[in-house]
Amino acid sequence: MILSDGEIRKLIQEKSLQIEPLDEAQVQPASVDIRLGNTFCVLEDTFHGIIRLQDEIKYKTMTTDRYLLLPGQFILATTMEYFKLPDNLTAFVEGRSSLGRLGLFIQNAGWVDPGFEGEITLELFNANRCAIELQAGDRVGQLVFARMQESALRPYSGKYQKQKGATGSKVFMDFKDR
Repeated sequence: MILSDGEIRKLIQEKSLQIEPLDEAQVQPASVDIRLGNTFCVLEDTFHGIIRLQDEIKYKTMTTDRYLLLPGQFILATTMEYFKLPDNLTAFVEGRSSLGRLGLFIQNAGWVDPGFEGEITLELFNANRCAIELQAGDRVGQLVFARMQESALRPYSGKYQKQKGATGSKVFMDFKDR
């Protein structure tokens, strides 16, 4: 069941769902607006021009209130908000239609597991022929919450738990136990 604004407000008031900082105007009829933070990451080029999933990938990280996303460029960004979801709630990250119409794609994996805590890393891609100026605090998407029938038996405790700032891929960690 997708949560309404009333249910979202109730969970926030009870502190079972935590979102900081949160302005009351961010709560929409069936979602919460997410704003762009001030941390961005760009993949560094590899020596041989190939990304291997089992190798740790290097990123150039920058903190700035403005970022010019060039045509065809892909970057990681972060939300301004820090989230803490209870074990019986999941969320979907959705881009804003108004920004998609400009060619800004929020290529997030789109899923926030129950029990997740941290800022959400967003994958941004500019499909436009013009550069797009991004500013910290801009509303870039929304989080849609859904209540599960029962609490997760194993809430999220993975490699991105409690992340802050734009966080690069840690897929290489999947290969450590093989």
